[in-house]
Amino acid sequence: MSPTEWNCCSNGRKNYAVQRKISPKLKQIVLVLFLLPLVGAASAPARPAAKTDTLRLESSVVAMGSAYSVAVYGEDRTRMEEAVDAAFEEVHRLDEMLSNYKPESELSEVNRAAAERPVAVTPELFDLLAACVKYSRESDGAFDITVGPLMKGWGFYKGTGRLPHRAEVRAALDRVGYRNIALDGANRTVRFARSGVELDPGGIGKGYAVDRMIEVLKQYGIRTALVSASGSSIYGLGAPPGEKGWRVQIRDPKDQSKSVAEVYLKDESMSTSGNYEKFFRAEGKIYSHIMDPRTGWPAQGVLGVSVVAPRTLDSEAWTKPLFVNGRAWAVKHKPAGLHAFFCEDLPEKSCAWLQ
Repeated sequence: MSPTEWNCCSNGRKNYAVQRKISPKLKQIVLVLFLLPLVGAASAPARPAAKTDTLRLESSVVAMGSAYSVAVYGEDRTRMEEAVDAAFEEVHRLDEMLSNYKPESELSEVNRAAAERPVAVTPELFDLLAACVKYSRESDGAFDITVGPLMKGWGFYKGTGRLPHRAEVRAALDRVGYRNIALDGANRTVRFARSGVELDPGGIGKGYAVDRMIEVLKQYGIRTALVSASGSSIYGLGAPPGEKGWRVQIRDPKDQSKSVAEVYLKDESMSTSGNYEKFFRAEGKIYSHIMDPRTGWPAQGVLGVSVVAPRTLDSEAWTKPLFVNGRAWAVKHKPAGLHAFFCEDLPEKSCAWLQ
């Protein structure tokens, strides 16, 4: 089966097939995690030599529109299985909170009602939305959870691409902007400043879920694990036997048979965003799903960004604004504690860690 999946459906204007780079391994219910490519960017580590009393368990589940995979080391197989099952249950719980496709989710209720009245939310969702507003402020608006109208207008929600009229983009931009979100900490409510605002959890959902899964595994006594959300957000807990960390290779966006960097993750995360993950071609140009929420158009000039951070929520959230704002902005404004790897759209060698 080809690693490129094509989707096309009907829209009002001319439609374009959206290419999704998906490893053939993601087509399986149970993944061999050590062979899982990091969505066009990285692959999991080579299998270390087994130790006498150490077991390894691997499993996966599809939830929140992504494949969540877990590999754990331990001595008690029953306890390991219980831990993995509990981690997957946590993903399903988060799906009921964060899905913008399920009408009964907590986020969908906010999208429906927050323009009309303050909506009381759980402490968990409130804190997550507060973090999103903080990312927006720190990134000069390049990260924006209200990007939903733009994603719809460009056809990415339906798995197909469409080149919208400029008037459509302007109309969508009127409903985009994190300043439209009013958070009341005293009453723990969310209110939108205008109608048509729509929260899209795509920039933080997987990272947050990976962090929560890691916390659940720790509660069950797991000290060595790798958790991956469709390969684009990964957390390495501890280190495999005989290794200094979980070895991850960053793939070349222009030739994914080659790697351009290697990372060892130990109690830290790495997330990747690239224009090769989901895109369509129109009128001789490539348009990716990575949107600049300030202009309403897909970002240009960067092919991929990988971010290493202590939390997967942070590494995932920051891949988008670093991609949108570019290397020069990142040199001055990248938060301390994050490490960023850029692959730029240049003819010469263009992949390097940000110094």
